[in-house]
Amino acid sequence: MNNLSFWILPFAFALLLSTLFMPGGGPAGGWTMYPPLSLQGDSVAYVVFAVHLMGISSIMGAINIIATILNMRAPGMDLLKMPVFVWSWLITAFLLIAVMPVLAGAVTMLLTDKYFGTSFFNAAGGGDPVLFQHIFWFFGHPEVYIMILPAFGLVSEIIPTFARKPIFGYKAMVFAIASIAFLSFIVWAHHMFAVGLPLGGEIFFMYATMLIAVPTGVKVFNWVSTMWGGSMTFETPMLWAIAFVILFTIGGFSGLMLALAPADFQYHDSYFVVAHFHYVLVTGAIFAIIAGSYYWLPKWTGRMYSETWGKIHFWSSVISVNVLFFPQHFLGLAGMPRRIPDYNVAFANFNMISSIGGFWFGASQLIFLGVIIHTVWFSKKKATDRVWEGAKGLEWTVPSPAPFHTFDVPPIINDDELAHGHTDD
Repeated sequence: MNNLSFWILPFAFALLLSTLFMPGGGPAGGWTMYPPLSLQGDSVAYVVFAVHLMGISSIMGAINIIATILNMRAPGMDLLKMPVFVWSWLITAFLLIAVMPVLAGAVTMLLTDKYFGTSFFNAAGGGDPVLFQHIFWFFGHPEVYIMILPAFGLVSEIIPTFARKPIFGYKAMVFAIASIAFLSFIVWAHHMFAVGLPLGGEIFFMYATMLIAVPTGVKVFNWVSTMWGGSMTFETPMLWAIAFVILFTIGGFSGLMLALAPADFQYHDSYFVVAHFHYVLVTGAIFAIIAGSYYWLPKWTGRMYSETWGKIHFWSSVISVNVLFFPQHFLGLAGMPRRIPDYNVAFANFNMISSIGGFWFGASQLIFLGVIIHTVWFSKKKATDRVWEGAKGLEWTVPSPAPFHTFDVPPIINDDELAHGHTDD
């Protein structure tokens, strides 16, 4: 099932990409597919079919994750003993199963409007284009958390390892992830403050969006508390994880600004939103993925990567990503709209700075590629069974929660303890 869910993806992506070579040059509605613009051109059916295939892939992968976690745990591994990373994936999988059919319904209604004469979103036939926005963002906002929750889990495994102590507030972390997942279903219309919602609706979605900052803040507090007083070392994965915490928090604060309905009328569809979104998903999700890649690369390959080049990659990326996205806050507050092919010359300087950062950040990832190629094929330094030197009493990682009585038979920690007859009892 997992294999099939993977192999559907390249074919779905090829189908989506093929629309760029059709008359009209690809989907007219952008990635959100808003009607009536998205109903232009002849590629609508291909886009819809590609979205359906990707949704099928996501649901199959999610079913596999849920079945694995609920039915195939080690003996004695209760749900509240699982690592936070596993919890984050379990909750993400439920989110995927809940929201993908909603997107499928929305794009199917688009398809019938285009080819079968229905008027779900056609105002001339009694439909409402804003209805599409409601359905799309009911999928779209939980989807944002589908992208960031696994990142939370990654960071929750990496920080305890290099702080040399278990995660602070394990149960709070688990319940925070579950709270974020639940609240993500009742905040969708904060993407729509400017469409003319009733005042009561705007107030509800404003407060609900501000509320979701609470469990997110709990997680940030717990990550910092885990580091506080720990025997910290700053290997490459830890640098990426710390950068994640700092820069994701910046994205969270700008999100709180966007949650305020009166302020959002100024920020809406401006480059301020672009800056917010990319601080959350580039310095958030992508930084966490890179952190996890460095963290587990020795375990995957059996060889150690170059710590020096890993740190060069980190510093080049973290500087360039801020050069890329931070000026976009100023552009948005100054009134530069997003999704435009051209802009006022008054915005040129900040756009130039942002462009330099963009090319720099992109080039920095070639270092990452080089590190991986070198590790897999050329590295002569074998990874030990205890990769992170100085991690006394740790195997690969400090599990979250603390590793007491995780299994029915306590595992042997290392050869020294085996020789002296001691076990982690």
